[in-house]
Amino acid sequence: MGSIPPHIFNISSMLALGLNDNNISGTIPREICNYPRLGGLYLQFNSLSGSIPWCIFNISTLWQINFNSNYLSGSLPPRMGYKLPNLDGIGLSLNRITGNIPSYISNCSYLTAIYFDSNSFNGPIPNSLGELRWLRLLDLFDNKLTTESSSVGFNIVTSLANCKYLRELWLDNNTLNTVLPSSFGNLSISLDTFTMAGCNIMGEIPKEIGNLSSITSLDLSRNELSGVVPRSISGLQMVQRLLISDNRLSGVLPSSICNLQHLGELNLGGNIIWGSIPECIGNVTSLRNLYLNPNRLNCSIPLSLWNLKDLLILDLSSNYLNGSLPQQIGNLKATIYINLSHNYFLGYIPSTIGSLQQLQYIILANNLLQGSIPNTFASMISLEHMDLSNNNLTGRIPKSLETLRYLKFLNVSFNRLSGEIPSKGPFKKFGYLSFLSNEGLCGSSRLKVPPCAPTSNSHRPIRRLLWIVLISIAILVVGISLVILHKCKSKKSIANEVNLFQELVPPRISYYELQQATQGFDSSNLLGTGSFGSVYKGIFTNGLSLAIKVFNSQVEGAFKSFDIECQVLRNLRHRNLTKVISVCSNLDFKALILQYMPHGSLDNWLYYENQSLDIMQRLNIMIDVACGLEYLHYGNNIPVVHCDLKPSNVLLDEDMVGHVSDFGISKLLGDDRSIAYTCTMATTGYIAPEYGSRGMVSTRCDVYSYGIMLMEVFTRKRPSNEMFSGDLSLKSWVYNSLSSTPELIVDSTLLRAEELQFSQKLQCISTILELALNCTVESPEERVDIRVVLTKLNKIKRQLLTIL
Repeated sequence: MGSIPPHIFNISSMLALGLNDNNISGTIPREICNYPRLGGLYLQFNSLSGSIPWCIFNISTLWQINFNSNYLSGSLPPRMGYKLPNLDGIGLSLNRITGNIPSYISNCSYLTAIYFDSNSFNGPIPNSLGELRWLRLLDLFDNKLTTESSSVGFNIVTSLANCKYLRELWLDNNTLNTVLPSSFGNLSISLDTFTMAGCNIMGEIPKEIGNLSSITSLDLSRNELSGVVPRSISGLQMVQRLLISDNRLSGVLPSSICNLQHLGELNLGGNIIWGSIPECIGNVTSLRNLYLNPNRLNCSIPLSLWNLKDLLILDLSSNYLNGSLPQQIGNLKATIYINLSHNYFLGYIPSTIGSLQQLQYIILANNLLQGSIPNTFASMISLEHMDLSNNNLTGRIPKSLETLRYLKFLNVSFNRLSGEIPSKGPFKKFGYLSFLSNEGLCGSSRLKVPPCAPTSNSHRPIRRLLWIVLISIAILVVGISLVILHKCKSKKSIANEVNLFQELVPPRISYYELQQATQGFDSSNLLGTGSFGSVYKGIFTNGLSLAIKVFNSQVEGAFKSFDIECQVLRNLRHRNLTKVISVCSNLDFKALILQYMPHGSLDNWLYYENQSLDIMQRLNIMIDVACGLEYLHYGNNIPVVHCDLKPSNVLLDEDMVGHVSDFGISKLLGDDRSIAYTCTMATTGYIAPEYGSRGMVSTRCDVYSYGIMLMEVFTRKRPSNEMFSGDLSLKSWVYNSLSSTPELIVDSTLLRAEELQFSQKLQCISTILELALNCTVESPEERVDIRVVLTKLNKIKRQLLTIL
């Protein structure tokens, strides 16, 4: 790594300077401005820092500027554009540039491409951009930009309608706080790509959307759009990707969507769309990815859907879908991912599903499925992930599943399975959590189930068969009753009935059994204490180790906290949330029986002696936490705000996977609310400003707490550390030090100055801390969304893997 070679500046007649991808560091020297005939300046993919010399923008012969992918900071000159009449393209992507986009850039009348994405530009997007008549590409993704005018009739979209050659428009991840005007349909007829995701766009989708007949990719996800999906959407005749997920769209899906014959990906998840899936959906043979999760669809799946033989991904989870799964499911030969969980599907799993030899993920959890696991599952040779938990499945786990060599995850818990658990192939690495609450299972002691009896008398199989038949009949009766209730009552009533039915499935554990398992709640079994009670390790007679959270009846609000946790956790199922196994409750005693986490809390690993986590372990755990938060905020019909996110509430299992725990003060944002109010305060230091001052709770409060925790994990400094007093806080300490001396704030156990790749590792951690600061801005509207956080952390992880 070095600076720009000085001999370059001896070339008096230089017309272009190209030093791409040369690992050059330092600043851009002002000597570059001494070349009056310079036409092209290409310094992308280096490690240049500092501000861009403003004199560069006075070189009138320049027609290309490309500084993409550096560490440049500072701002652009306010009158940029006056002396660049020939500029055709400018690239400043992936830098740290701040300040406004100069409105005078419109004087660069020949500009065709502007790449300003992934910076920190703020202020309004100048409407003068609409004066660039030759503009073909505008990329402002991931900045802090707003709109110049908030009026319905005039905003940046209206202005850009003047750019008749515009092909690509990227505005996502800016806080635009505006609406889509009717002039949305007046954008260039050549427009190919339009992204406005995560921009806080409100109001309805204008019917003029159908005018964009050439568009191939449209992304309006992660906004506040309301109303219905307009029927005029059928006008998008060339669209291949249509993403309008995570909004507030309601109503039914229009059948006109079936006219989009080039549609490859449709994502309408995270809305409140109800009714049925159009019968004609099977006519869209181009479909590859279909996401309708979660919504409020309350129908059976139309048979035509199973004719989409080229479908790769099908996600209909978290709806109110009902009926049975048909044999035609076996038509989806190309599918790699099927998620039908959290619905009301009845009946048997079709044996034809075994013909899906490309399938990698099958998730049928939290339904009312019955019967046995088909032996044909063994034919799904590509299977990596199988979740059949929380159903009414009976019979044995097929031994033929031992041949599934790629199977990494299995969950058949909370069913009524019996017989011996297979022990070969992938079953060698599955833990006891994969088989919980199946009282008839037996096998290895490590799975915490009884050993299998060597023999059985001749009448026992007959009795077992009779019981299975009787139970199946009972389940069928209950299932039919639920379907009838579903048609006669509201969706809310049905959800309550099904929840009540599912509550009968977990095992009942008595107070006496808890006493025995914890040796009378002896202090030697104490795992930790909290505001409302204590957590003990319990070892039960079958060898199973579980955590018992006992609520202190003497503490005001403790039993209310118990009720909240039960309400929140009863319908939550995610690998990064603590699993509730059962409860024990009477007038004087209340306890939750939870999955035991052998590696304790993240807090212990950060601060206790003789324990340490490396960079990748910390990053993986924080990605786990972000996954859990994403599920809480967007993975259910009712968003959940945790309200007390901190390292002591992140528990680590035997594989060091992070699990978010302790939902005692959580809030459910029902009735289409995005904000709730509370008098219950969380832990000082992690509380968002609006939560601490006004008791206002939203998903953005969790993002703030997550950001503080992200700083803590990589600096190993609690926000309550004694060094933080007066105006100095963990957040301000990180902010003040990050740009100048980041190595002084990073946990000293993570980096050593003499080690290889020191600067690359430091850069990765600095990027993580920058992201943490974006999570903790004062205004909740300006904080990044947890899904953006997750995307960026995974990107950093991929970068880190190339270094370690």
